Amino acid sequence: MSRATLIENRLREVFAPSKIEIRDDSHRHAGHEGAKGGGGHFSVTIVAPQFQGRSSVQRHQMIYQALGEMMKKEIHALSIQAFAPDEV
Repeated sequence: MSRATLIENRLREVFAPSKIEIRDDSHRHAGHEGAKGGGGHFSVTIVAPQFQGRSSVQRHQMIYQALGEMMKKEIHALSIQAFAPDEV
């Protein structure tokens, strides 16, 4: 199973989003210092009710917490766009 699929599955379990897109941008960062450790570069767009009334920083923290150990080893960089349903 790809890392992008693992990320998607974990975020679906935690947030049950109405929309989620995961893009693996690792190929764009070949040779980058962070890529040498094996961690990938990913972009996430997610829409979930749990983000309602939360700041951007809080939303990012929620996602980092949901991804847990993946943030330490499997993910080097994560671009996040997190929205509440009424924001899209």
